[in-house]
Amino acid sequence: QVQLVESGGGLVQPGGSLRLSCAASGTISSINTMGWYRQAPGKQRELVARITTGGSTKYVDSVKGRFTISRDNAKNTVYLQMNSLKPEDTAVYYCNLGFFLGANSDYAGPYWGKGTLVTVSS
Repeated sequence: QVQLVESGGGLVQPGGSLRLSCAASGTISSINTMGWYRQAPGKQRELVARITTGGSTKYVDSVKGRFTISRDNAKNTVYLQMNSLKPEDTAVYYCNLGFFLGANSDYAGPYWGKGTLVTVSS
């Protein structure tokens, strides 16, 4: 019913930048919450950033001031601009979508992308 396709991952040196994109297709509510989770090897998946249709946002403390989440509601697309990247940011980044979630919800949406790998290394 819903498909999420991520792009923009890759290899970058510490201090560099990357911009991730996630396009949603299928039956999409005009009101929704989209965000990014990440999972490093041996670690649990964690919320990185989330944004509602109305523009409310949530960031994990470790990326505040470095990452910016934004969206294009007409295109059902969410972006994650990642600046000042650190080796600790290395992970597979997953796009997530839910229809009844606020920015501060404890729950992830039911729809996931397959992930895009971000590697920060010199």
